[in-house]
Amino acid sequence: MGHSASMYDERELTTPVDLCGGGGRLNRAAVGWSRHPLHRCNVGPPLLRVKKWNYWAVTSEDLLFSATIADVERLQLGGAYLFHRATKRHIDVVAVVAPGTIAVPEHVAGDMVIDNQRMRVALTDEGAGTRIRVTAADFGGAPLEADIVVRRPAGHETLNVVIPWSDDVFQFTSKQNTLPASGYVRLGDELMELGSPAFGCLDYGRGVWPEHTVWNWGAASGVQGGRTVGLNLGGQWTDGTGMTENGVCVDGRLTKISEDLVFAYDRPAWMRPWRVRSAVTDRIDLTFEPEYERSSQSGRRDSFFTEAHQMFGTYSGRITTEGGETIDLRDLFGWAEEHEARW
Repeated sequence: MGHSASMYDERELTTPVDLCGGGGRLNRAAVGWSRHPLHRCNVGPPLLRVKKWNYWAVTSEDLLFSATIADVERLQLGGAYLFHRATKRHIDVVAVVAPGTIAVPEHVAGDMVIDNQRMRVALTDEGAGTRIRVTAADFGGAPLEADIVVRRPAGHETLNVVIPWSDDVFQFTSKQNTLPASGYVRLGDELMELGSPAFGCLDYGRGVWPEHTVWNWGAASGVQGGRTVGLNLGGQWTDGTGMTENGVCVDGRLTKISEDLVFAYDRPAWMRPWRVRSAVTDRIDLTFEPEYERSSQSGRRDSFFTEAHQMFGTYSGRITTEGGETIDLRDLFGWAEEHEARW
């Protein structure tokens, strides 16, 4: 296959490696991707703009529940949100603590817990998976208790990649989808069980970011024609780096997409359909139909700010695996977002 500016020759890694070398700079031997987490994310001082987060989203046909713990240098935070598809009910709560309050592990399987008067978020390794527990006294006017277990089936492949902007600006991300989930979310007197099939999606990030970044991210997990299909679709932030975060997971097997994706959407009208397609081949050709817009904005544009538009909705279209199999998708529930940050 011919190479162009947006077709990449990405190296697959198969042995453990440190993300950073001397002076906290990028270890060039760490640049590549792997089917299982292999990187020790030893990122920290003296580098500036170090960002670390574990974001989980668990979806069933009728529910999306998300829990996050993040360290963005100037503050650490825990958050959770809930989206109920039938009623379009959305509740979003964030609790902020001072820098250095919580420990941030260097490996994907490490535990993270944030606890303050507003909310407790615990992401703990259970050996064969991760347990997500969130409690809050006031979550949209009612007490919240969520307890969800996301399992990692033996041999299940995930997308782990280092994006190298430069030796001083780089990001390791582990994107894990189609992980079987079970559990419940209790809101006041209302019990919402995660109906089967339900799946967890992890966005694990450790790195040093540019001061100003715009990114697209799309993801989904579900069953299509008897196959378990997961999407991880990235745009803008990786363009031109020689690496992408693009891949599809079918029945636990990863197909790495080594080309940029083009996200086409109407910024003044976020709820109109989005199109996501691979830039060179026809491996990815999807339409995303939004059902709900979750938007947030903080800070001032001339200093520290973030603006996010995360759309919940469904993907339809087709994907092609590395074995050449074309899989048609119809109404696969997930999300697509645009996020801009100056941080």
